[in-house]
Amino acid sequence: MRLSAGLAAAGLLLSSCGARTIELPADPVDRAATCGVVAAATARTAVADVKAPLPLAAQGKIFHYALLVASEGGELKADVANRVNKRMSQLQESITSGKWRALAPACDAAFPAAAKTGVTLPAARLDAQLACEELAEFTSVALEGEEIHYGNELAAYRRMRTELNDSLASGLRGRAGADPEAQRRERNRALAAAAQLGSPTAVLDACTERFK
Repeated sequence: MRLSAGLAAAGLLLSSCGARTIELPADPVDRAATCGVVAAATARTAVADVKAPLPLAAQGKIFHYALLVASEGGELKADVANRVNKRMSQLQESITSGKWRALAPACDAAFPAAAKTGVTLPAARLDAQLACEELAEFTSVALEGEEIHYGNELAAYRRMRTELNDSLASGLRGRAGADPEAQRRERNRALAAAAQLGSPTAVLDACTERFK
């Protein structure tokens, strides 16, 4: 799975007066992509220097929409996440040339988990370990190529992933057996559950605190 969460976050030409009204699409992939573009545009307006990187939390919110729609049904589908990412680049211009600010409340209503910052990790240790490791990997892939901006955070996520992968191996075998496909599906279910916990960066902060 390859994502580029920063794609819609840079180089946005944002609308001003006279822009047309736009609505949140009914199609789940287009809806998530639209909200990702809106999140990117919102974050960009809050940064004074247009060349400066967005805060890590803002990047997390942008790719959270892809994660959420790809997790519908309780198991992460990587192809859906990639479709959202592709649609973000395709829809960006048409959205940011319209009244995109008016879509923010609709996005919050459509994806309530994207607005959550208060995070409670699963009580069961294995559930928390799997959620944290898989979300850390997803985030690292989503921000691939952005190490120059978020190197310290991504390094911390990699360390956590390495430690968790070693410690949860036996528990994962006990739950899913030795079959690699069964283990992959268990991991995808854990990532889908992690998506519902709240903002990815807030979840990962909780993860690093619990498993430091």
